[in-house]
Amino acid sequence: MKTTPYHHGALKEALIAAAEAILRRDGLNALTLRAAAREAGVSHAAPSHHFGDLTGLLTELAASGFQRFGDQLRTARAAADSKRWDGARAYMAFAQENPALFQLMFRSDRLDGSNPIFREARVKALSVLADVHQAPVMQPSLEQLGAMLSGWSLIHGYTLLLLDGRLTPVLGIAPEGTTPENLLEAVLSAADKRRIAPPDGA
Repeated sequence: MKTTPYHHGALKEALIAAAEAILRRDGLNALTLRAAAREAGVSHAAPSHHFGDLTGLLTELAASGFQRFGDQLRTARAAADSKRWDGARAYMAFAQENPALFQLMFRSDRLDGSNPIFREARVKALSVLADVHQAPVMQPSLEQLGAMLSGWSLIHGYTLLLLDGRLTPVLGIAPEGTTPENLLEAVLSAADKRRIAPPDGA
């Protein structure tokens, strides 16, 4: 059944939208080239023409996800105080709104990491977290990479624990009324304290 109407010249975008609809509704295992074509209401050959194979389709879908992810991070930054912005919270919010897409975006075993569209979208999005978002940073410096990874490793790990349901036991023993957002605040607070704590013996 056709669920993704498209206009002439926008078939590629329609197929990406159809793929995301399947991913969101039925999961990654149900997403095939034929399923995407059926969802978009087009011939079975259409996805192969635009993406080559399933890896190509998944990679373009992940690139689309990173583009929206970056937009959401930039919007959160623009709306925040100039001295502080809720990058970690915006990161987790996107993942909660798009759990299947978010997990696909970081599935290197299913994606073509050499795809230039995917690479650029990913770097642009993650560069926002490192405060180097003003222009595309395809070859970041070591300092910029360190900035990207320091905060990213914390919030990404927390987000995956949340999506995988591994925080459920922790929330079960937490004070009554604790939410994932409250717990994240505690995690960030603990990280800040470790960062500013003086060396032992100081």
